[in-house]
Amino acid sequence: MEGETRKELLIIIPAYNEEKNIGDTLDTLEAAGIPEWADILVMNDASVDRTEEIVRQKNYPVVTHVYNLGYGSGLQVGYKYAVRKEYEYVIQMDADGQHAVSNIKKIYDRLQREDGEGKKPDIVLGSRFVDGSETYPISFAKKIAYSFLRMLIRVGTGRKIQDPTTGLQGLSKRAFSYYAKFQHFDDQYPDANMIMQMLLLGYKVEEMPALMYARHEGVSMHHGIIKPLIYMFRMMYSIIAVWMRIKVFKKV
Repeated sequence: MEGETRKELLIIIPAYNEEKNIGDTLDTLEAAGIPEWADILVMNDASVDRTEEIVRQKNYPVVTHVYNLGYGSGLQVGYKYAVRKEYEYVIQMDADGQHAVSNIKKIYDRLQREDGEGKKPDIVLGSRFVDGSETYPISFAKKIAYSFLRMLIRVGTGRKIQDPTTGLQGLSKRAFSYYAKFQHFDDQYPDANMIMQMLLLGYKVEEMPALMYARHEGVSMHHGIIKPLIYMFRMMYSIIAVWMRIKVFKKV
């Protein structure tokens, strides 16, 4: 909470019109004792409901955009905050309660774990679809979309990523410092395209099982018919553009 000593881990929660969920999400984090060893920052992307009011009532820091800039922009401002405040790790989670708080400590521990060569991961993806994950129901259309995105990443990098759209991620300082720079992060839909980018740039990316729930209140940013189509078109274009920029034009 505000006024307390800053920790080495910052939890970033992007939120847009989440008045029905954000209070419960913060209460769940607090009940688990997470504010004792991690700082929490809510990125309010110009919500028109009571999202900001609820966060302030609970005495958590909140950054509010004057205009709606998009999910990715909210995250990137959070990364800039983490760089400025000199955090060592960032974990990003959704405001809608889909990401169980039990994942936080596990991801934090994984970020600090060295492999046989003494290297720690730069990015830890909380995955719904690797061995050890709880069953997570998805529609047939989403199964097709996920399979397509997995295929693009595997063709482009040789790596098999089971959950290419997970919003539950842990980042090292090296990773979020890169994301914080101009044109290094997608301002709208940072999903499979960013995973492709970081793998091609040589960042160490790992997946681990995560517990997630279905959304109970509000709507996803990909709801409806038109938005998912726009998302898939934009994601396919972005993935190809990332591959071309790094592999063909050698830009980092």
